[in-house]
Amino acid sequence: MPQLLIDDLIQLAARGLKKAGASKAMAQSTARALVAAEMDGLATHGVARVALYSQHLREGRANGKAKARIIRKKGGTCLIDAAGGLAYVAAEIAVREAIKRAKKYGVAFCGVTNSHHFGAAAYHLAPLAEAGLAGITVTNSPAAINAWGGSKPFFGTNPIAAIFPRRNAEPIIVDLSLTEVTRGKIMLAAKEGTPIPLGWAVDRDGNPTTDARAALTGSLTAIGGVKGTALALMVEVLCVALTGAAFSFENESYFEPGNAPRIGHALIAIDPDALAGADSYYSRLEVMISAMVADEGVRLPGARRHQSVAQARAQGMEISEALHQELLRLAK
Repeated sequence: MPQLLIDDLIQLAARGLKKAGASKAMAQSTARALVAAEMDGLATHGVARVALYSQHLREGRANGKAKARIIRKKGGTCLIDAAGGLAYVAAEIAVREAIKRAKKYGVAFCGVTNSHHFGAAAYHLAPLAEAGLAGITVTNSPAAINAWGGSKPFFGTNPIAAIFPRRNAEPIIVDLSLTEVTRGKIMLAAKEGTPIPLGWAVDRDGNPTTDARAALTGSLTAIGGVKGTALALMVEVLCVALTGAAFSFENESYFEPGNAPRIGHALIAIDPDALAGADSYYSRLEVMISAMVADEGVRLPGARRHQSVAQARAQGMEISEALHQELLRLAK
């Protein structure tokens, strides 16, 4: 399989996005995020998405010339309009504003409206940890999970991510969607023509299925049953009711012809120094971590990502020949 330097993979992905109509800033921002997901070992959210994003740009489901901007701000809060573009430029603005406002006010809430696919949620939190802030982010997505007791997709997979910085160690990272499996894994299975396990999804008629393509037009299974659907509702309110974006049931599937998505994201930053104090935060966090790892076999959340990133930095990125050829074709 081809082995590419990280910067070379970023530039290859960016060329494909620019060819499809993305501005230079949007293409570069998006490519950096997708390659970061590859480095994290999250291929479902990596450069395999360049083809889908490019399709949306060409079809007008994403506006490649959009200019994201702050449209409202008050104290520790602000709202960014992605203007129908790919999510990553708007997310970068949200991150910068969240850091600045949390440092000033102790806590910040930055929302993004009229956006697109958010990628790997924890990616957007890394700068917060580097700034010594704890962070939480959530996003909605096109309908994928039925409301409890219903049979039709209503809520999105609605990922939740959090990051907690440590002194002299990599941060704790929590990143999960509210389905038994990410939609990206099912998308990858559909692309490769491989079956999925029973319990991951139902088809459009509500029947359990092992057909990945049928799952993409059906409903994914929420984690924890009713508890998962309740969390999905919570994400919808934070990302949509507070930002003016479109609810999951109002956004059509990314994987079939449909409308221009108007996804919402929310990012919360917390300055530990504003509460018990940074010293207390770091010391108490390490007490918990020490107690956890004293139990042999415990793995800290995010540990595999950190190992994957270290390997990618040392060795470059390995992608499949088929994906490499697809990226080369898109970049022509």
